[in-house]
Amino acid sequence: MLHDYISSPLALLTLTIVLYCTAMAVYRRVRIALLHPVLITFLAMIGFLVAFNIPYATYREATSVLDFCLGMSVVALGYLLYEQEERMRGQLTAILSSVTIGSIVGILSVVYIARLFGATQLIENSIAMKSVTVPIAVGISERVGGDLSITSVVVFLTGIFGAVVGLRFLRLLRINDPSAKGLAMGAAAHGIGTARSIEEGATEGALSGLAMALMGVITALLTPIAERWLF
Repeated sequence: MLHDYISSPLALLTLTIVLYCTAMAVYRRVRIALLHPVLITFLAMIGFLVAFNIPYATYREATSVLDFCLGMSVVALGYLLYEQEERMRGQLTAILSSVTIGSIVGILSVVYIARLFGATQLIENSIAMKSVTVPIAVGISERVGGDLSITSVVVFLTGIFGAVVGLRFLRLLRINDPSAKGLAMGAAAHGIGTARSIEEGATEGALSGLAMALMGVITALLTPIAERWLF
C-alpha cells in the first residue's frame, strides 16, 4: 500500500519539486558550488528510487510535465537574447566561429580520450555529443548507434560539472569578459551551465543560451561527417 502511494505520479512529482525548492533555498544561502540544487535533487531522487525499488520509467512518466516546463524555460531565454541584441550583433562572427570550434573540439576530445582508455565503440558513440542538450544529444546518439541511457547520464554529468567548476576555471584563466564566459558555459555545459550563467549576469546568461542553441544545431550538422570519420 505504501509503495503504491509513494510511487504514484503525484507523489513523485511533488517530492521532486519539494526537493529542488529546498536545495535551491540552501544553495542561495550558502553559495557552495558542490551544493548545486540540480545535483542535490538528482542524488536524492536516485537514492529514493533505489531505496523503494521504483523503476526509472515510472519516475520519468510521473515527471514528464517538468520536461514541458523545461522547454518553456528555454524559450524564455529569447527575452535575454533580445535585451543583448546590439551587443551580439557586433560579435556574430566571433560567436559562430567560437561555438563551431567548441563543437569540433568537444567531439574530438571526448572520443579520442575514450579511445586512449580503451573504451568500446558503443561508449564512444554514446558520449561524443556530451556538450549538447539532452533532446538533441539523444537524437544524435540514436543515429550513430549509441546507448541512450549512457548519453543522457553523461550529458547530465557534463552540465553539472560545468556548472560547478566552469566559472571558477575561467576565472583561474583570467577570462573575465561576460560574453566569453557565457559562450564557454553554454557551449560546454548546455542548459545547466546556462542556468548558472544567468546567476552571474544578464550578458553571461544571454550568450550562454545562444551558445547552447547554436551548439545543438552545429553538432547535429556535424554528425554525418563524424559518422564517417570517427565512428
